[in-house]
Amino acid sequence: MDSTIVLTSTNPYGSRVLTVERDQVSSVAYLRDPAGSVRGAVWLGNHVTAPMSLDLARLNTGRPPVMPRAGTRRPFGTAHLDAARLRVLWFEEGDGVALYDDEGLLAVIPGWADLERGMPGYARDAVGEWPFAWALSEALEGLSPRVAKAEAYWQWRAGEASWASFQQFVMGHLDGRLGPPGRFWDASGGRLPALGVTERPPAYGRDFTVLSTVGMSCQRMPSAELYDTPTRVELAVATRGDPRSAARLFLWLGQYPWRSVTWLGDGHTARWYHQPGTFPIPGGYEGVMMLAAPHGLPDLSGFQVAGDVVRWLWLVPVTDGELKVAAERGHDVIAARLSAAHRI
Repeated sequence: MDSTIVLTSTNPYGSRVLTVERDQVSSVAYLRDPAGSVRGAVWLGNHVTAPMSLDLARLNTGRPPVMPRAGTRRPFGTAHLDAARLRVLWFEEGDGVALYDDEGLLAVIPGWADLERGMPGYARDAVGEWPFAWALSEALEGLSPRVAKAEAYWQWRAGEASWASFQQFVMGHLDGRLGPPGRFWDASGGRLPALGVTERPPAYGRDFTVLSTVGMSCQRMPSAELYDTPTRVELAVATRGDPRSAARLFLWLGQYPWRSVTWLGDGHTARWYHQPGTFPIPGGYEGVMMLAAPHGLPDLSGFQVAGDVVRWLWLVPVTDGELKVAAERGHDVIAARLSAAHRI
C-alpha cells in the first residue's frame, strides 16, 4: 500500500524539509534537502503487532520500516499519527528537528544524523540501537538541553523587538572597535537569517572602510559544534574602493551557512560564483580566504552571544592560483604570505 504524507515542515532557512509518512503498518520521519535527498530518517512507531525479526523485503521496497519486537516499547502497535496533534521544533541551526505529539517528545533527528554511518535519529518508542531508530530515552541527557535551547531561541526570535535589540548589541560592539557607523543596508532579501551590513568609514589611524555583517551570529552555524571552531561568526571586509561593491560579498556569503547547511571558519576559501572579472574588489581576484586575524586589519574580538564566542572572519581576496594552492596544499601555505592590508 502506498504511503501517506501526514505532515510536512520546512525549516526557517528553506534548507531542510521534514516529512512524516505512514502506511497501515508503520510511520517514519524523513529529513530531506530541497532537492529531495534524504539527510536523516527515523522510525516513529508500528501500527500493527511487531514481528519477531526484521522485514528485509519491506525495507528493500522503500516503504516505512517496521520495528521488530525487541526494538519497540509498544510491541502491539499504536494508533496512526494525527497531524493535528503533532508539533515541529527546528533547531536554531536549522539542521536538526524535534517532533512532538500529545505525550511529549516523540522523536529527534539531529544535524549529525547520517544513515550511511548508522545514525538514523532518536525515537521515543525505540529500544536500543537499530538501523532506523535509536532509543530517545538513552539520549535525553544530551538532547533535552538542545531542544530546550531551540524552544527558547524561537520564542525569543518571535518577539517584536528581538531583531532590533540584537542589531544594537552588535553595532555597539563595533562602535568600540571601529568608531562611529556610516550607512547600514539590509542584506536579507526578506529571508532568514536576517542580515544587515554596517559601514565604518575611515577613522584615525585607518585609511580604509570596514564593512561588517550584522546578524550572522544571531544563530549558530550548522555542524560547527562537531568541530573545534566557534559556532557563531560575522564576516568583515576592508576596502579603499566603493563600499557598495565590496558589500556584494556579504550578499554572496552572509546567509550561506544556513542555506547550504554548513559552517564557515578560519582558513576556509570560497570561489566567486559569478563569471571571472566580476569580482567586487578589483585586482584580478576570483575568490576569498576567510581569516580570523589577518595582519594589518582591526581586532574585532571580544563579543559573545548566548555565552558563545563570536568570531569575525575577514574576507581577504585571493587569485585563482591561490585558491588552487590552498585546495591542494592547505590554507596555511597561502595565509602565511597574504598581506590583507594590500588587497583592499
